[in-house]
Amino acid sequence: MPDATDLTPPQPIPAPLGDGVSRDAVGAALDALLEPARFKDYGPNGLQVEGRERVRHLVSGVTASRALIEAAIEDGADAIVVHHGLFWRGQSGCVTGWMKQRLVLLLRHDISLFAYHLPLDAHPTLGNNAQLGLRLGMAPLPEHERSRFGEQDLGFIGVPPVESAAQLAAHVQAALGRPVTLLDTAQRPLRRVAWCTGGAQGYFEAAIAAGADAFITGEISEPQAHLARECGVAYLACGHHATERYGAPAVAAEVARQLGLTHRFIEVDNPA
Repeated sequence: MPDATDLTPPQPIPAPLGDGVSRDAVGAALDALLEPARFKDYGPNGLQVEGRERVRHLVSGVTASRALIEAAIEDGADAIVVHHGLFWRGQSGCVTGWMKQRLVLLLRHDISLFAYHLPLDAHPTLGNNAQLGLRLGMAPLPEHERSRFGEQDLGFIGVPPVESAAQLAAHVQAALGRPVTLLDTAQRPLRRVAWCTGGAQGYFEAAIAAGADAFITGEISEPQAHLARECGVAYLACGHHATERYGAPAVAAEVARQLGLTHRFIEVDNPA
């Protein structure tokens, strides 16, 4: 059974009042925070599966996996908030196999599923990138320097708490609790570090163009190794799941605080 862990900073969340709030109120609060209409995305953002009309208890997680749904059922969830939902552009659309199994659990237990992909990466304080930067101790750039980069301004840039890429890799590894793949041929001092969580290896060239000395993301593909060596910019692959564990609980905790709900983040370990 996955561990139920709240990774957000402790904050007072009142006990749910009466029969909770409407499902629509939860969706409206999430939409107000994350502004999904601003983004071109790979799947639908917002309510993906409709559950019971009243919500008292929120569960958040990274991915709408069967393990998370089963843990949320055990925790008494009325709604689940995730970064990776069930539906993506280009998938078959057939409700068979793993898709049927997940949907059966949600529908049988009348649990709503809210999913936000790029909007959850981009939020300036509660999103995956902002929360990762907070946990890594990245200081903001001077006001006259641009602190966002890449398509739809998803990437962040800041000042690292250490001076070298090797030190940064050790720091990230300690903070995230998993090994880091580091490519650092230039071994130059770090002044600006760019990061974009998850599978954002395609943002590496934009990070280089933005003047980064190092780039942090979740994954690495074959072309990025060559770019890192040829451009002298350090590349740190730190885990897709590991870099995206913080946005969903931060957002769900804030919505729970606003609406007087209870909330729990459930960690389902993933080595990817």
